Amino acid sequence: MKKLSFNKQILIVFFSSIGFSILFSFFFIHYLYSELYLSSIEESIVYQGQRTAAHYHYGELDDEIISKIQWYNVVSEYDIIVVDDLENLSTYFPYQVNYETLVDAHDRSELEEGRYVMKEGFVDEFNREILGAIFPIKGEQELIGFIYIYVPLAAIIDVFSNSIPIMLIVGTLFFFILFFVVKRVWKSIYRPLKNLQNLAFEVSKGNYSNQIQIERNDEVGQFVKAFNQMSIALEQQEERKKEFTSSVVHELRTPLTYIGGYAEALNQKIYTSPEEAKNYLTTIGKETTRLSKLINDLADLNYLQEELYTIDKQPIAIAQLLFDTIDLFEILIKEKKMHLSLNIEEELIVFGDAKRIQQVFYNTIDNALKYSLEEGSITINLIKTNQAAQYQIINSGIVIQEDDLKRLGERFFRTDKARTRTTGGTGLGLSIVKEIVRLHEGTFSITSNNAIGTTVTIQLPHADIEGV
Repeated sequence: MKKLSFNKQILIVFFSSIGFSILFSFFFIHYLYSELYLSSIEESIVYQGQRTAAHYHYGELDDEIISKIQWYNVVSEYDIIVVDDLENLSTYFPYQVNYETLVDAHDRSELEEGRYVMKEGFVDEFNREILGAIFPIKGEQELIGFIYIYVPLAAIIDVFSNSIPIMLIVGTLFFFILFFVVKRVWKSIYRPLKNLQNLAFEVSKGNYSNQIQIERNDEVGQFVKAFNQMSIALEQQEERKKEFTSSVVHELRTPLTYIGGYAEALNQKIYTSPEEAKNYLTTIGKETTRLSKLINDLADLNYLQEELYTIDKQPIAIAQLLFDTIDLFEILIKEKKMHLSLNIEEELIVFGDAKRIQQVFYNTIDNALKYSLEEGSITINLIKTNQAAQYQIINSGIVIQEDDLKRLGERFFRTDKARTRTTGGTGLGLSIVKEIVRLHEGTFSITSNNAIGTTVTIQLPHADIEGV
């Protein structure tokens, strides 16, 4: 069955159901024939035989009694034979039942005990089955005769002569309806699956533009919709992959171009003064540092995203860690004449990796300073809220567009679409922040508007430790 197509499997199931139904009908009719028809005939024979034999408990089996039984034979639907000796029975019924004599030794003993004997079998002369019974007639002292009642059995076709045509008509109608229903169901399932197969081939070739239009909400419809969503996700992933590759090439090509160009200029001594040569060397150094940071950040991000990477969590006085990080930016804050506002609860404790959490602080403060205007303001909050340590940094710099907010944290994504080199960023800082927060089971969000500016909010699980 696994190697057969879905179409062939449906046909096999359909014709198997027809075959099973025919077989079931055959056995069911035979069951009705044996359990209802034959049982009713047997019960009637036993009743009639016992009733007839019961009329003659006493006296001799004379001509008057025999004539009464013969009269009953005329009006009854059964054939009745009455004899005063079993030997005479073969005279009136000279036939074999199932090619054997009518009465054998076992039958004789049963009759002599006063019990009736059922006889069923095929009679060649009648060319059909018969069902009958031999009943003993008791006198005052002994048996005075025997009654044999039998009836030729009707064939199954005769018994169900009125029912079989109805069954055939109903059965045929049922299978036509079943075929129509199966065909409709088959089409409703097969067509989407066939379209899905064709779409899968297109997707495997990199063509994500086609979609299967389907309105149904059953399992097939849900499956097709899920495949459409997967196709869209793959298309978006492919676009991001291309963008990522383009970004990597761009980020690597620019510093390498600067390094190669200025190194060649120095090698060829294409400069007019020692100061110009020094500027070349300074540029080479900056671009080398930038290239090294880019590679380190990319390796760091890949390392954080590995499923096997785990955080070595320890109790951390997070406020002191934040103060230490802010001190690293003191010179830059003074150069840009920034106004720094702090609201820090110093008793906060979290379980985490101190090095990674400081990396979160460093990257977010670095971004806030890079994208803030001269003489702007930065607000840093660190408070406890809802069993979490909430860190917020707000800068009054450039407002980020709504579409860009959704993509912040993607690799190499930066809001400076022209990719100017004034900020010196790699576009990986927030990606690293989001991964570190995820590994600490925290939350990350960012908002931006004209009234407040850009706000980065990070929540990390708080640890309540007494005595700390």
